[in-house]
Amino acid sequence: MEHSIEDTDLAGLNRLPRPLYGHVESLSNRVIGYRHSHPWIQVSYAVRGVLEVATEKGRFVALPHRAIWVPAGVPHQVYASRETQIRSLYVDPQAVSRSSDACFVLEVSDLLRELIREFSALPEDYALEGPEGRLASVLLDRLAAAPATTLSLPWPSEPRVLAICQALQARPGADDALDDWARSLSVSRKTLSRLFVHETGLGYRQWRQRLRLMHSLPLLERGQSVTDVAFDCGYGSVSAYIAAFKAQFGCTPGEFFPMAQGAGKRTSR
Repeated sequence: MEHSIEDTDLAGLNRLPRPLYGHVESLSNRVIGYRHSHPWIQVSYAVRGVLEVATEKGRFVALPHRAIWVPAGVPHQVYASRETQIRSLYVDPQAVSRSSDACFVLEVSDLLRELIREFSALPEDYALEGPEGRLASVLLDRLAAAPATTLSLPWPSEPRVLAICQALQARPGADDALDDWARSLSVSRKTLSRLFVHETGLGYRQWRQRLRLMHSLPLLERGQSVTDVAFDCGYGSVSAYIAAFKAQFGCTPGEFFPMAQGAGKRTSR
């Protein structure tokens, strides 16, 4: 991920001008380098590319058929690759029936995608009564009903587990085993394993695999070959990477990113 993106024209507002806000032309994006929050819900949808939201408790990734729900008051940072096109919707918490105190990724159906597209074309001061207001109401209903997905990476706070996760994030292809970390941190493997599950809800290998798969998404989006991505992310074979990808996302990398070709000359480390 290369850029942090936030719609900044809302920075001086205490409340939204409409219960649902998000005109495609009215909000300018710029790079910011700090974590922030706001008193409304943000739903960020990637029309194209890969979008990531980072909070103290996790990392959340959205591809073009997914969006990220950021609750009011939750400090977060938004990242996107250079080619990503975002539609951000801002929602008054009182205007939607869905409630959550943590971020999550939601599925964007064909209907929801078209509703977002149509709503983004409305003027920012759209009429609350009549067709425009009814469109906003239907969109709010569909956002409340959209299924949540598991495309997130829980983030720990315990210092030893946090150190491991930060090191793995910096080098997703590293093959350090849990035993290696236990020795370097002067803690038993059993204790470290228990801490990892307690902090993240995942075992060490499960967490590392999810990190690798999430790390691979922007690489594939940029057109890197499946072969190169597989080895760069620490997989011993292309077939192992494809199997893990399909288990997580329900399709192969080539199906998800047609530009990423599986053919390549690289066959080993």
